[in-house]
Amino acid sequence: MLLQDVPILKRTGDLSGAVSGICYDSRQCGENSLFVAIAGLVSDGHDYIPEAIRRGARVIVHERPYSPGPGIAAVQVSESRRALGILGKNFYGAPSSRLCLVGVVGTNGKTTVTYLLESIFSAAGWSAGVLGTVNYRYGGKVLASPHTTPESLEMHRILREMADDGVSHVIAEVSSHSLDLRRVDDCAFDLGIFTNLTQDHLDYHKTMDNYFEAKKRFFREVLPSGKKSAGPRMAVNGDDPWGRRLLAEVDLPALSYGVDLPCDVRARDVGLSLGGIRATVETAAGRFQVSSPLVGRFNLYNALAAVTAATALGVPEEAIRRGIAAMKQVPGRLEKIGGPGDPQVFVDYAHTEDALKRVLQNLSGFKKEGRLLTVFGCGGDRDRGKRPRMGRAAAELSDLLLLTSDNPRTEEPMEIIRQIESGIPSEVMRKVPPNEFAGRTPGRHYSVVPDRAAAIAKIIACAGPSDMVLIAGKGHEDYQILGNRRIAFDDRLVAGSALAGRSWGNVH
Repeated sequence: MLLQDVPILKRTGDLSGAVSGICYDSRQCGENSLFVAIAGLVSDGHDYIPEAIRRGARVIVHERPYSPGPGIAAVQVSESRRALGILGKNFYGAPSSRLCLVGVVGTNGKTTVTYLLESIFSAAGWSAGVLGTVNYRYGGKVLASPHTTPESLEMHRILREMADDGVSHVIAEVSSHSLDLRRVDDCAFDLGIFTNLTQDHLDYHKTMDNYFEAKKRFFREVLPSGKKSAGPRMAVNGDDPWGRRLLAEVDLPALSYGVDLPCDVRARDVGLSLGGIRATVETAAGRFQVSSPLVGRFNLYNALAAVTAATALGVPEEAIRRGIAAMKQVPGRLEKIGGPGDPQVFVDYAHTEDALKRVLQNLSGFKKEGRLLTVFGCGGDRDRGKRPRMGRAAAELSDLLLLTSDNPRTEEPMEIIRQIESGIPSEVMRKVPPNEFAGRTPGRHYSVVPDRAAAIAKIIACAGPSDMVLIAGKGHEDYQILGNRRIAFDDRLVAGSALAGRSWGNVH
């Protein structure tokens, strides 16, 4: 039963014994476990087969040729990652078949959509679980999320725990990496949401067409293989050009949503302010009003995605309205820091050109007087092509700009900053030394402060009560990755301390 549907090339040894557990990390193996040897990007699991056996593994699933010793059984497959997902599904009893499972796909907005849908499901009286960038959570439990989308084995394990705990509906962020690595291939999804597609992860996918194809695979291959009803299977942003292409290329029942173009679910009479969003939503069933305390046009699209998905799943209109209104704040997504009398300081996860543009355009639209000050950097060992584009976007849409470090990882921080700077034409914004930044120099300009804490403190110190400050790139993250070290760091705490007039040295 455990090996059911696993494409096996060769079997060796006795496979009749019971397996106590499945692992792909040799350090996690125990007595009578099954070890799946996966050739990863950094290391090859085949090199750790001896350690797995020393720790108790008795069945080895492998791709490369392997001859087991006495008492060890082996199963050769063409693709270990594919086998891992099937084994996980079989071992945990196909838990996704016991749940209503919604996958959220897209570059930006996935996290906010999961929070909004979770709130809607709660308003409908349904028990919801979430798998996403911020955390994995259900039934009052909150688990750390090492990946936006769990590895396939963990995916099935967590879904089984959720189902056993009484969860009925699960919303999962599905990243392009996870699709490429087949983490969700063996999950039965009821519905897929497509938010948008903009440049990101091109270090991995190389081209936007490859990036789109990775996302499309969810709708073309994963979603149809799942269960369930004859109702809508897709909720797609019809204002996004990649969304329209998806609708044209995937033959599944779908609902489109949008503002500017004719769609199945459309927002009319839109009101946007720093107090939130108000709109009339038109569907085939009629019209109703929604209001949300979330800020910005991009959050209008996130709310529409949640409304459309909920409509496809048959959630009553009243529960949709209450759920949207009840979601007050998504961690690190245009999260306001400080209080009355402070400059308006926002922390946002925007780490793509499109996301940064959208948040800056929205804040600019809300600015009555004063300046818009931005501080951001770009992550190391990630898509280098977006760095100059983000630099130009920030320079064009900010009054003052500080470039700093994000998670530099193994790259030299100043080299990352230089690549961001390369996109800033001098006629758009001129560079000044840090000691001449803001109050001492008139006009639009930027400077460089590589230390992120110092940069945040500096830009907040330069802001007046009528100014807006955007701290972009890391959002909810409570760490910073310097080289191979991961240190405690939270933009929200640093900003709060700066607003309170305390130095970084006093905070730590």
